[in-house]
Amino acid sequence: MSSTEPPSASPANVLPKVAAVKVADGERLRSVHLPGVTLTVRSRPPAREGLPPALYVHGLGGSSQNWSALMPLLDGVVDNEALDLPGFGDSPPPDDGDYSITGHARAVIRYLDASGRGPVHLFGNSLGGAVTTRVAAARPDLVRTLTLVSPALPEIRVQRSAVPTGLLAVPGVAALFTRLTREWTAEQRVRGVTALCYGDPGRVSEEGFRNAVEEMERRLQLPYFWDAMARSARGIVNAYTLGGQHALWRQAERVLAPTLLVYGGRDQLVGYRMAQRAARAFRDSRLLTLPDAGHVAMMEYPETVATAFRELLADTAKPAADERTDGVLGDETADQTTGG
Repeated sequence: MSSTEPPSASPANVLPKVAAVKVADGERLRSVHLPGVTLTVRSRPPAREGLPPALYVHGLGGSSQNWSALMPLLDGVVDNEALDLPGFGDSPPPDDGDYSITGHARAVIRYLDASGRGPVHLFGNSLGGAVTTRVAAARPDLVRTLTLVSPALPEIRVQRSAVPTGLLAVPGVAALFTRLTREWTAEQRVRGVTALCYGDPGRVSEEGFRNAVEEMERRLQLPYFWDAMARSARGIVNAYTLGGQHALWRQAERVLAPTLLVYGGRDQLVGYRMAQRAARAFRDSRLLTLPDAGHVAMMEYPETVATAFRELLADTAKPAADERTDGVLGDETADQTTGG
């Protein structure tokens, strides 16, 4: 692929934890206790000492497990960690009940300050893309590069297929949906989520589908599951309406870190048409467009995303005069690398 266009927390108390979530080969989970929040962190042993750290942040309804396909492909270039946002995955709700974009960003910043891992190569998908954009704008000292996969940045014309997710933000809708879908099995729910998030649901392996069903069954037993979903969805909607210096697009313009943007042509939640606007907003951006991908390209096409990130690293390692080249990784290249 080519580039042609463009307050600190107290030290973390890290304790081992036995969790019911899926842990892939080579991964481990631990709980990190911070003021007001406890986060579950998924990590992999680095291939060697001295690798720069990376941190991955998932989207609405997701977890750190969403990055399990990508992380091993980058073992040789970064030291991988992914966290479960408060109320998701294996992380309990935040003490203050704040599920706003700012609240989630604060949790990420607290972890980075407490762990001393910054600056990191920061990754975000969907909700996590909005969260990490805010982190990169507010604390540039914590971010080396920023990689955004279908970031949830404000759209004037939201896709019709994204409306039901947005409706979760309306008070009472989550409770109503829970009642209306009481008879749905975990398998039915996973099929619905897969159809919404993947460009081609057939790319999900049988094992992957079984793991997702088991995870869905576990989450549905959590008393705070729907509350976390509804309040986080409300946080996205509220962030879309903010103006001034807190507006997400304004914050995108303030991001100093070299940024890789990844958009899927079959994304039903974030408009593919937003890719060019994002490429213009982030001052040092590269754009990877994947016509056949949906909302979670790092799960559908992890090899392609890994290659693009490695190229970002190579670009940022060049002399400053060369690294300021604006770039877009074009559709033709994406078609070739994904077999699309």
